[in-house]
Amino acid sequence: MTQTEFDWEVWQPDMFAVLMFIVKDGKVLLIEKLTGLGQGKVNAPGGKIEQGETAKQAAIRETQEEVCITPINPIKRGELSFAIGGGPQLYCQVFMANGFEGEPQETREAKPFWSAIDEVPFDRMWEDDQFWVPQLISGQTFSGRFVFADEDTLISKELQFDVELD
Repeated sequence: MTQTEFDWEVWQPDMFAVLMFIVKDGKVLLIEKLTGLGQGKVNAPGGKIEQGETAKQAAIRETQEEVCITPINPIKRGELSFAIGGGPQLYCQVFMANGFEGEPQETREAKPFWSAIDEVPFDRMWEDDQFWVPQLISGQTFSGRFVFADEDTLISKELQFDVELD
């Protein structure tokens, strides 16, 4: 897949997902992904939206399943569309919370860790994260579209900040 071959007008997602970033005391909760799409990368808790649940419900559930905590008052901050060559066509809603109940614990899916906001390990994350995670942490809303040749090679990006989200 190359940038010139890609047409967002006809793109359709085949997977709907969420991410939940928890920011507290100058740190962000991240995970080492142990299974599934993005295995081996650093990300935030998240996963697929199940039939009958809202994106916010999915973000809370996935965080509970992956790191054993419950986010308090999550707010939707972004929408991302991913065209991944040889992989899923993914639409992802991104949430942020400043509080949670419980203590983060490792599960079979994820190993949680806290990162100082100015030390986020972008070199271990999806390549697109460096373009929107800092704005997310600062409280901005955003919308982005990314084309990947494969899970590791970003070939094009479109981003807007301070957008209205539904």
